[in-house]
Order: sequence, then structure tokens, then C-alpha cells
Amino acid sequence: MKSKTNQLTLIYIIIAVFLAIVFHKLSVKYYFLDDYLFYNFSKDLVLVFFTGITFRYILSTNDKRSKIIFEKLKNTNDEIKESNEKYDIVAKATSDTIWDWKIQEDNLFWSKGIKSIFGYEQHQVGDSSKWWFDNIHPEDSIKMSIKLYSFIEQKTENWQDEYRFKCADNSYKYVLDRGFLLKDENGKAIRMIGAIQDITKQKEEELRLKLLETVIVQTKDSIMITEANFNARKLPKIVYVNPAFSVMTGYSTYEIIGKSPDLLRGVNSDKSNIKKIISAITNREERVIEMIAYTKNQEEFWLRFSMIPIYNSENELSHWVSIQRDVSEERNQEKEKEHLIRELTQNNKDLKQFSYITSHNLRAPLSNLTGLLSLLDDIPIENSELKEILNGFNKSTHLLNETINDLTKVMIIKDNPSIQKEAVVLKEVFDNVYSQLTFQISTLQPIIRIDFEKAPVVEINKSYIESILLNLLTNSIKYKSENKTLKIVASTHQGERYTTLIFQDNGIGIDLERNRDKVFGLYQRFHNYPDSKGLGLYLVKSQVEAMGGTISIESEVDKGTTFTLTFKNK
Repeated sequence: MKSKTNQLTLIYIIIAVFLAIVFHKLSVKYYFLDDYLFYNFSKDLVLVFFTGITFRYILSTNDKRSKIIFEKLKNTNDEIKESNEKYDIVAKATSDTIWDWKIQEDNLFWSKGIKSIFGYEQHQVGDSSKWWFDNIHPEDSIKMSIKLYSFIEQKTENWQDEYRFKCADNSYKYVLDRGFLLKDENGKAIRMIGAIQDITKQKEEELRLKLLETVIVQTKDSIMITEANFNARKLPKIVYVNPAFSVMTGYSTYEIIGKSPDLLRGVNSDKSNIKKIISAITNREERVIEMIAYTKNQEEFWLRFSMIPIYNSENELSHWVSIQRDVSEERNQEKEKEHLIRELTQNNKDLKQFSYITSHNLRAPLSNLTGLLSLLDDIPIENSELKEILNGFNKSTHLLNETINDLTKVMIIKDNPSIQKEAVVLKEVFDNVYSQLTFQISTLQPIIRIDFEKAPVVEINKSYIESILLNLLTNSIKYKSENKTLKIVASTHQGERYTTLIFQDNGIGIDLERNRDKVFGLYQRFHNYPDSKGLGLYLVKSQVEAMGGTISIESEVDKGTTFTLTFKNK
């Protein structure tokens, strides 16, 4: 700058001297005043040099002033640049978005955090407070703006608020916004600088913890939280209990906090359970224990509680959580149930024994009666009334014999739930059943169709399936419709896992709306037939289930009945 000043001064002197010489030459040529003009020329030269020195001084002074101003501007720019860099560094270090609001001009500057946190590109960001307020959640905007402008009017320095701020993808994040107010010498707010922090995860965690706290407080199960380790050879100190604990034990919160759970023990508490608790704490294992515990009033109750170890972020055991429940009523019910089961088991044994004895003791008299009745067949009886009585007696004897045989079959099935299965050809079994009912079939001449081609062989018990088909076919004949020819259809279907046997007839049917729950019951009769025992379908269901199968029924009155038997394949 100094050399430039000297250059300008030199240029000024040269030009001034040149003009003085030119003026002197013109004066000599036209006015012929040599001595006087030389004097004036000398004076001009002195004046030129003096003004040149003055000009140099002025330039030098201005240069110094300009240099000072330039240095100040440079320092200001450096400070602004450094300030902006600090904004970015602070934003990166704290994951905050820095903002700078010049209130009077309503000019708002945002740091680069506006992109990294909220996803906005530079051209999407507004430079006024309007853009800021427009992106605050509608439910938070009015509340936040009122608090902010109230803060500015009160002219306090520090401000903070929580609200939801919109991201570039139109989602919202919870933010914590903190600002610092700058004022002029008159105390007027001129500028505000702040930082927005994303607290979405923190907020979600707060909501989750609040929900968990609500669950813990409201749950009917008692919850106890203790320290991690033993305390002076006692169980770890209690640090929290929920209201349900006080209801269950009678101890209030202030009475139990800082104490050991040992105070729930009593004279009848099993010492082996205490060892289990100590073992769980020592080995840091989850455990579920039931023991006799005592309330504040020393009343006994059965306590079932779990022990769950809780670890911190560094995988260190920090606490134990125990979920507890009074199971006294449950234990009493279990005792009653065990007692009832023992009684029912014994009664069942007694009934079976009685049934065996009854059926065995009845067989001898029945055999004698059957033998005597067979002898009567060879004796001519002329008295019609006596003959009718003997025929009725004969039928009743045969019916009683069939009933005892059926009951014996049922008892055998119930005593032997697992039976031997074999590959059974259904056509052969059906032919055998057909031959047993030849007389009834020839008398009624029903239409019988069988189709076992889709599953000709089934893995079942041969004697059971024969008894089942005999019962079903007998029922179809017995309960046929008087107004139409009896039709019976038996068919099979082979599935991937199951084989299905379908047995249909067009007999008088059963009213399932009234009797569906009783169809397969013991001693259930749905028609007024004198020789109906109410044992057939019960026996069929017992035999099907003994072979691991299922049976269902569909029936309509005067339309017929369909039985569907399903058996598992190998």
C-alpha cells in the first residue's frame, strides 16, 4: 500500500511539473518576461512539490485507514466463517440442528443438520420464521408459537420447548428446541440462536416406559424388584413393589422398601425352597417356585413367584424382578380335584367290578333260561295265552342276553384302549355281516349298494369294524320308513392322511336339533321300538374311537341318516 502511495505521488508531481514547464514556455514565447516568469516558474515548482507531499500524506493516511477497515472486515468474515464452522461442528458433535434468527428482519439461517436430521435439501429450506412454524405439527404449532413470542416479549434469555417437527418425507419427529436471546443496548430483542435436538427415540422410550409402568401398577399380580446381590447374608434388598403386593401381603410400600424378602417367610415355609432361591441368585438363573408365605398379620398363603434376572447395557446383573401370585385357592382346588379323582377312580373300579360280577352272575341264569326255552320248542302247547306268554318271555330273554353281550363289549373296549390293527378288506367284512342278516334282508328286500373301490383295504381292527357295520345295517333295517323302499349305500374315500367310510340310508331319521348331543350317548332312545336298547350307537362310537377314528352323523326326519367314519392312515 505504501509503494502504491509513492507511485501516485510521483505521478502527480511529474504531471504537475510537466504542466508548469508547458505553461512557462508559453509565457516566455508570448509575453517575453523572462525574469518574472522564471520567478513564477520556480514558485510553481515549489508549490507542486509541496502539494505533492501533501497529497502523499493524504493518500498515506487514507491507506492506513483503509487497511484498518480491511483488516476489520477480514476479521469479521473470518469470525463469521469460524462461527458457521462452529455451527456445523456443534451440530455434528451433538446431532443438533443450529438455527440463527434475526428477529427484526425475520431472517432465519439453518445449519447443515436440517438435512442430516430432517432430510431437507438446501433449496427446500425457507429463510423466514414462517417456514419454521409451518413445519411444526398442527397440534403443537399454536402452543409453541404462543410460548415463544411470550418469551421474546418477556425478554428473558433462555427458552426451550418440545414439539413435533415435519421431515422432508412428511413424517414427524419429536424435538427439544432450546434458544438464547440477544438484545441491543436498549434491551430490544434483535436476534435469537438455538439448537433443535431429535428426541424421537427418547420420547418413544418414555411412552413405552409409561405404558410398562401403567401395566405394572394396574396388574393384579404382585411385582417385586430387588437389588442384584445378597445383603449381609440375606436375600437382596427390595427397591420396588407395586400396589398389588401391598394388597396381597398387607405391607405398605414404605414398610417393605429397603427390606429383605425374608420377612415373607414363616414357620411352615419349606427350607428346600429357600435353597432354590439362593441357588437361583448364585447361578443367576430364572426360576419359578411355590412356597408357603406369610402376610403382615402372619396369615399363611401359597405364593407362586418367578425370579427373572435383569441385565444392564454392559451385560451386568443389575436387578431381580419377581412376579408373584397368591395361589392358595388354586392349591385348595387341586387338592379337591385330586380327592375327587381318587373317589371317581375308586367308584369307576367298583362299577366295573360290579358290572363284571353282574354280567358273570347273570350269564348262568340266562343260559339256563335259554336252555329251558329251547326245550319248550319241542313241547306242543295248545293254550294260546300260555304260548303267547312263552314267546314274549323268549324275546325278553334273548334281548337281555344281547344287552349283556353289548355291555361286556363296551367294558372290554374301555379296559383296552389300545387295540391291535390289521389290513382289513371291507368287502369281505360286509359280506360276512350281510350273511348274518340274510333273513331280515330277504324279508324286506332293500336296495343295497356298496362301493369300496377307492379304499378297499383299511388298517383297523377286523372284529370292531364288523360289529360297527352290523350295528349300522341292523339299525337301518330296524328304523326303515314304512312308506318307501329301504335304500342303503356304503362307500369309501381315500385321502392323503385319512380314509373315510360313509354309511347312508333313507330311513325315518333322527331329529338332530333336539338330539344331536345325545345321539351317541349311553341308553339313548329316539324311537318307540320295543326292542331298542339304546346301546348300539354308543358301542359304535366307542369302537371307532378305540381304533383312533372319529364318527359324525347327519340326519333329517323322514329323509334318512348318514354316518361318516374317519380313520387315520398308517
